[in-house]
Amino acid sequence: MNLTRTLIIGNSGSGKSWLAKRLAEQLQASRIDLDLIHWLSDEHSIPRPRAEALGMARVAAGEERWVIEGVYGWIVSELIHRATTLIWLCVEDESCVANVRQRENKQDDDTLLIALLEWAGSYRTRKDSSGFSAHQRLFEGFSGSKIKLRNRTEITAFANTLLHAD
Repeated sequence: MNLTRTLIIGNSGSGKSWLAKRLAEQLQASRIDLDLIHWLSDEHSIPRPRAEALGMARVAAGEERWVIEGVYGWIVSELIHRATTLIWLCVEDESCVANVRQRENKQDDDTLLIALLEWAGSYRTRKDSSGFSAHQRLFEGFSGSKIKLRNRTEITAFANTLLHAD
C-alpha cells in the first residue's frame, strides 16, 4: 500500500484526526485537516467561501507527500485524483457521537456541541457530500489502494501495523 498521499474520510468523531496524526508522523508527511480549510472561525460556525477553500485544498494536495483528513466530500472529490491511498473510517454513528462528546470539553447545553452531536448522529441519513452515501461513492469509485476500517479496534490495529513496519 502506497501511503505517500493518503486521504482519510469518515464521520465526525470517527478517529480521522487521530489516525492522520500517527500516519503523518510515521511517513514524515504534512498533515492537513480539512476543518481548518473549510471553516473560517475557531467555533466552526462560519464557512470559508467555497472557491477559496477549494483553492487552499488544491495547494495542499499539490505537495509530494501528505495525509489529508476530513468529512467534506465536496473537497475530497477535488483531491482524490492525487491520492495514492484512500482510508474510510466507517464507524457506527453511536460511537462517533460518544467520541465527539468525550473530545469536546464543553457543557451539554453548548449550542455548537449540540449541533455537532446531531451532525455526527445523522451520518448515515445525511444526503449531502459529507454523509455516508457520498463517502461510499467516493470509496467505491477510487481505483487506488483503499481500506475501510469499521471500529476503533480496527483503526488502532492498522495504525500499530504501520508504526511497527520496517
